[in-house]
Amino acid sequence: MRVVFMGTPEFAVPALKTLLGNSQVVAVYSQPDRPVGRGLKLKASPVKEVALDAGVPVFTPEKVSIPEEIERIRSFDPDFIVVVAYGQILKLPVIEAPRFGTINIHSSLLPRWRGAAPIQWSILAGDAETGITTMKIVPKLDAGDILLQESTPIRMDDTAETLHDRLSELGAKLIVPTLKGLLEKTLSGIPQDESKVTYAHKLQKEMELLDWKKPARQIDLAVRALNPWPGTRIETLAGIKIKIKKGRLVAFTPGRPGPAGMLHTFGGELFLQCGQGAYQILELQEEGKKPVSGQDFLNGLQGRGLEMPLGLKEVFET
Repeated sequence: MRVVFMGTPEFAVPALKTLLGNSQVVAVYSQPDRPVGRGLKLKASPVKEVALDAGVPVFTPEKVSIPEEIERIRSFDPDFIVVVAYGQILKLPVIEAPRFGTINIHSSLLPRWRGAAPIQWSILAGDAETGITTMKIVPKLDAGDILLQESTPIRMDDTAETLHDRLSELGAKLIVPTLKGLLEKTLSGIPQDESKVTYAHKLQKEMELLDWKKPARQIDLAVRALNPWPGTRIETLAGIKIKIKKGRLVAFTPGRPGPAGMLHTFGGELFLQCGQGAYQILELQEEGKKPVSGQDFLNGLQGRGLEMPLGLKEVFET
């Protein structure tokens, strides 16, 4: 199999490595090098680094669907284009360039969660499971025929990061059977049920502010889904800006329940009182400081002459 691979982030790396060992990857396309860090030094994408290490030619055009790039892709005489989190929308001439089709690895059980952030939205929605779909790419967003799927449960302690890693490996597992099935004509696509489509729109910075009025269950889902970006934050009446990095649901209301929007302690542990129930904060980060445990945060408050409970600014100043 002659494969042109298109991908950019770490999520796409396991699939690329699998294809490098089970097909002839004739070219790799990735997003251009981007400036990172304080020095804004240009850094290659994870996919580009793996491809270069394997001796595969890499191309990083700002736009792949332009005539000269389309001709270059055709010149590789590919059987397939495989796309994994590439970061560009492909136009029809690119989609139709390979002999047997352009295939995408998508991190949800389509037709649920088409779009940019399916991993995060599957957690935010409280879904019991998610998975990987391999599908034929068509011009409409994530609307192509389903080829193979495999599900995985969303555990109570899963975060966007842990789910990302598990789904990345699932995608690598499915890609070779998908391509072989198409080559051998033992696999045909199944049209998606449009009545079951949901969309996972791009995450926005303003999503980081926690809505304390919601039940603790919703707070837990947001913390697990939105870390590391955009994160989840609160601000106390004392002016302490806090990002909640990690927490957990508790099966009881600790101590004497106060009004929603209070940070309080019970048994030496830190809790956020929610609209329904309480949420235990295990790890947090004050603005400009390193992440600490809830206990270390409480110890630090004593050094500043502050006492619990602390009210949230958006609760008591609005």
